[in-house]
This record gives sequence, structure tokens and C-alpha cells, in this order.
Amino acid sequence: MSKSAKYLFGPVPSRRLGLSLGVDIVPLKTCSQNCIYCQLGRHGKQTLQRKPYVAAEAVLAELKDRLAEGLHADCITFSGSGEPTLNSDLGRMIDGVRSLTDIRIAVITNGTLFSDPQVRSDCCKADVVLPSLDAGDPETFDKINRPRENISFETFVDGLCQFRRDYAGPIWLEVFFLEGVNTRDDQVARMRELIARIRPDKVHLNTAVRPTAEPYLAAVDETRLHTIADKLDHGAEVIADFARPPVEPAAEETADRILEMLRRRPCSLDDMCRSLGISAAAAVKHLEHLTSTGKIRTENAGGKTFYVAN
Repeated sequence: MSKSAKYLFGPVPSRRLGLSLGVDIVPLKTCSQNCIYCQLGRHGKQTLQRKPYVAAEAVLAELKDRLAEGLHADCITFSGSGEPTLNSDLGRMIDGVRSLTDIRIAVITNGTLFSDPQVRSDCCKADVVLPSLDAGDPETFDKINRPRENISFETFVDGLCQFRRDYAGPIWLEVFFLEGVNTRDDQVARMRELIARIRPDKVHLNTAVRPTAEPYLAAVDETRLHTIADKLDHGAEVIADFARPPVEPAAEETADRILEMLRRRPCSLDDMCRSLGISAAAAVKHLEHLTSTGKIRTENAGGKTFYVAN
């Protein structure tokens, strides 16, 4: 068993990517934007500087250990604490992942650095790229995404269009809607025009079903979101998880998810808390119950306790 992961998290169930192993390659909330809906809080380091915030060798060594343990995942996804394209080693990391496994590689990005040819080249190495578009005009872009200075809206959109010309793989564009912020008919119409320019393979609609950086924000209800999807056209579909409230899931659901994880691979307490987004206290309660009913057992390796499905 490897030591506790520093750069990898999960695998976590993803509605779009299946069971996804996350790869976190920038420090917490290091980003080119400071979106009002960010789940990581209000304050972070805004920057446009690309550099090796996390060394490729360290990430790949950790992945190699995880693969040796018997990793079961549908996708390896560069995402997490900030904007992954800020890491100048992204392309090397994707190449390294490709040399270790045939698991599909995804990059989740805000797309603001696509005006840089090297960023486009790095992302072209992935199997699927998931950028964002939350506005159809500069004013709404500044209000929602709060980009770093020197990022103009038109340059951002042009970068997305150029990436489409460079990249032959699938582009899944995510649009995050907030009630009363970017939901007017004229705003939706402008986004539809931009989507026609960008030509993504899929358009995914999301909204604030979990806590956001700014507490005053309101989610768009499911019916309204489907109406917006119809207006956007281009095969837009709703991916917002309205079934999951922004709190810890129900006890029975959590226990089932823990057991499903352990059927795939042994996990430590930390692994489960990170993957499922639950507190240690809640996880321990479920683990004790699953142990007492004979569904799981513990094993020790390297001085650390792991839970294993029977």
C-alpha cells in the first residue's frame, strides 16, 4: 500500500466521467479567476503565471504506486484545488500518465489560458477536455468569474474557439447558471451564439446545488434549467445533481457508497473522507457498523489501517 496521497484524490463518482481519479497539480485556490460560485471559498491566489507548482515526477510516482495497488477508475482527471493549466508541467504529466496506463485522461479547466498556444498543445494530449463558459457578454463574465486582470472576455472566447480548431478530441462545455445573474433570455441567447462559435461536442448545464463562495447566490430550479437547455440547443443537457443536497448524504446512502468503494479497492479513513466529502466522525460511524455486520474488515500495511470488503 502507498502512503497517504498528496496529489491524487478519489476515485470519486462523477456524473460525466464515471469513476474518476482526481489529480491536483496546483496549490489550493490558485486560479486565473475567482468565481462567485466557487466551492473552495472566497479568497485565493489569482495568477496567470504558469510554472511547475507541483513536479511531474512526484505526481507520476504517486500514480505509479496507486496503479500498483490495483486502481479501478474510468478516468484520470486533472482538476481539484485550482486551475490545472497553470501548471507548466501539465503536458509532461499527461504524457507520463499515458505511459503508465490506458485509462482515459480528462482535463477540467476554466479555459482562460487557451489563448496561449502551449496550453492548447498541453490540453490536446488529453482524451477529453471540459472547459467552462458562464457568460455571453463581458459584464456578466466579470460579475460571475471575476477574472484576473488582463483577461478580456473576447480573448477568452477566441481561445476556446482556437482550441476547438486545434483539438480533434471531445470538448464538453460546462455552463454554470445562477438565478437572476445569467438567466435572462437575452443572456441565454448570447451564450447560444457563442456556443455555436465554439462548437463543443457536448454542453452541460449546472447550478449551485452545493455551498458557494458568495452565500447570496440562488440555484436555478430544475424545470427552469431544462427550459434554458432547450433555448441553448446544441444538445445541451442538465447535469446538476438536484438529488444531492449540499450536506452530508443520508446514512444509508453513505454506507452503500463506502461499501462500493471498498469493493473496488482497500481505502484508509482519509481516502474515504476525501472521496465522499464526509467528516471523519461520520465515516467512522459507518465503518464500525459495516465491520460489526461482517461486510468489511481491517488490514494494516506500512503502519496504516486500511478497510477491505469481505
